[in-house]
Amino acid sequence: MFVQDNQLSLFEEEFTKFGRKKFITVDYEHRGYSVNDKRDTIIDSKVQTISFFSGAGGLDIGAQLAGSKVISSLDFDKDSVSTMKQNKFFKHAEHFHKDIQSVTAAMYSNILKKNNPEKLILIGGPPCQPFSKAGYWVTHKNRLGSEDPRNMIGQYLRIAGELRPDGFILENVESLLHPKNENAVKEIEEAVDKLGYKLSIYKTNAIEFGVPQKRKRVFFMATRNSATSEPLRTHGSDQEILVDKYLKPYEKVIDWIGRYDKPDFFENEELVLGKTYENELRQVPPGQNYFALTTRSGHPDPKFEANKRFWNFLLKLHPNLPSWTIAAQPGPWVGPFHWDNRRLRVPEISAIQTFPEDYIFAGSRRSIHKQIGNAVPSLLGKAIVEHLIRNI
Repeated sequence: MFVQDNQLSLFEEEFTKFGRKKFITVDYEHRGYSVNDKRDTIIDSKVQTISFFSGAGGLDIGAQLAGSKVISSLDFDKDSVSTMKQNKFFKHAEHFHKDIQSVTAAMYSNILKKNNPEKLILIGGPPCQPFSKAGYWVTHKNRLGSEDPRNMIGQYLRIAGELRPDGFILENVESLLHPKNENAVKEIEEAVDKLGYKLSIYKTNAIEFGVPQKRKRVFFMATRNSATSEPLRTHGSDQEILVDKYLKPYEKVIDWIGRYDKPDFFENEELVLGKTYENELRQVPPGQNYFALTTRSGHPDPKFEANKRFWNFLLKLHPNLPSWTIAAQPGPWVGPFHWDNRRLRVPEISAIQTFPEDYIFAGSRRSIHKQIGNAVPSLLGKAIVEHLIRNI
């Protein structure tokens, strides 16, 4: 791995340098898992799942890792449906390429009769564009929020009312809890109450559940009775693990993506050579962004002015820390970038989202990146579904 002189000081105490001055090696402990090569251990599960807005199946994978058999998925995106169909992990499920607005409970009568679940749960993450921070540049007067036609939360609650599951999960961006979206949250609370369920709301960060990525999300969990406790965190900060012996340190991103930093996994799309900000990217130390090249950070020849660009402009991973949020459709110089001064490869962004190593994605590279970036990290999904199962 080649780095700039000003980056080396960040590694001197962490990594072993050898040979040429600008070459360092980073040891890592490989993480990851596979699913398509495993025996179907959940085929007889009595807790079963119907999934909506399934995307590439991040939350669905989590549900099955939690011990709930996914019997059906649904998405409006053709490539996402193909992704679900191509993975043996979901061979027992029926996958629908449909708009939820055209779906009724009657469509699932045969599926439910065939599988005969003792407990039924629903999972889904309705489109979040009306509530995402990326939309905050629009004036609040012009933001439609719960009235936005892209808001499918109402449709999800409608089908939940028709299917009457034992519990269900609605996932969305943390920004949904912003005060400006207060009415949308109240509408969800009132709708769930009218359906006869008790609602619990959990703000989560994926790093607290074994995901090598800082990714904040909110989960609305509906159950027949009030839920007890909170989803079980597995990881914490250095200070927290001193107090709680059951917590593990946050995952290092290199442990999940280190194996892909080889020529075998090269992608043309990763190259920045000769492009607009190649030189600037190379000057940004691992774990930092364009701020490193500003007066604010004491740069002798500042290239940018602090706070004049998005915070993830030229944002670079640090191998020994969790990743920042993986975006579905990042701009050309929006990170996170690899610490080796390149864009991340598809298997790397997949691993950062804790998709299984043998998971198969369908579609173009752009489509696959979008599917991965839109997904719920599978290990986060596992923790949330396990919590739901404990409370039904």
